Amino acid sequence: MNRKGASSSMDHQTIQAPQINGFEQFLRAEERVSGTIQKYLRDIRGFAAWLEECPLNKEACAAWKEHLQTEKLRPETVNSKLSALNKFLQFIGREDCCVKYLRIQHRLFRRTDRELTRADYTRLLETASRMGRTRLALLMETICATGIRVSEVKYLTVEAVEIGRAEISLKGKIRTILIPGKLCRKLRKYARTQKIVSGEIFLTRNGKGLSRRQIWAEMKSLCAKAGVEATKVFPHNLRHLFAQAFYRVCRDVVKLADVLGHSSIETTRIYLISTGEEHVRQLDRLGLIS
Repeated sequence: MNRKGASSSMDHQTIQAPQINGFEQFLRAEERVSGTIQKYLRDIRGFAAWLEECPLNKEACAAWKEHLQTEKLRPETVNSKLSALNKFLQFIGREDCCVKYLRIQHRLFRRTDRELTRADYTRLLETASRMGRTRLALLMETICATGIRVSEVKYLTVEAVEIGRAEISLKGKIRTILIPGKLCRKLRKYARTQKIVSGEIFLTRNGKGLSRRQIWAEMKSLCAKAGVEATKVFPHNLRHLFAQAFYRVCRDVVKLADVLGHSSIETTRIYLISTGEEHVRQLDRLGLIS
């Protein structure tokens, strides 16, 4: 069959369940984290439901892109869905249908309503401790003091605490996370109290590792009593707070990128964007207005 005939045949192709199942196995073989896999699958199933029985072609993918832009989604959210779509299209050999991402100007500052301050963090810790939720308080402190991702919590084991560092293997890379001495002592004490002698430290009552969803929900449950806006409270914001505090001390974005496990400094820059209020204060300090 000639190229034109093959293209015409493929233009009548639709998305089938076996393709999505195969895509899931492909992502697992690439050692993608569970959260990323589930998001990609959710986005592809959403696209398939929107596409229905219509043929999969370049026009349909471009129309999906336009549809997403009418859904009042943030540009970053649209691009993340397009990223999932393009990855799927490459997997099934339909690179000809891939779409371009939205062009987004680098943000100059973060939204204040999503900025977790040190004071907010302190109130969350105090509230968790006051409520007797020792595990949650220590978990938040651990994420914020080391800068680990919530998906990396499982690498904080009794063995890691004993040597003061954790070897994290994620996204095909291995990096070492140093655990501060004071945090090591707290983690050892907690492990002894919970009679955990080896393996993961943060476990459910059934002895299983904490899921991303559970950590998220437990943090959100503190908001009202802590007096912290719910929009600010999620695990990844603890990592942001760590990045900002670390950078204020070392002023080395390359070193910070290594600590966070970023392959691109551009990703690290996002963590260091100031709030609008802070940006205004910086402008005022220029002293250019008489």
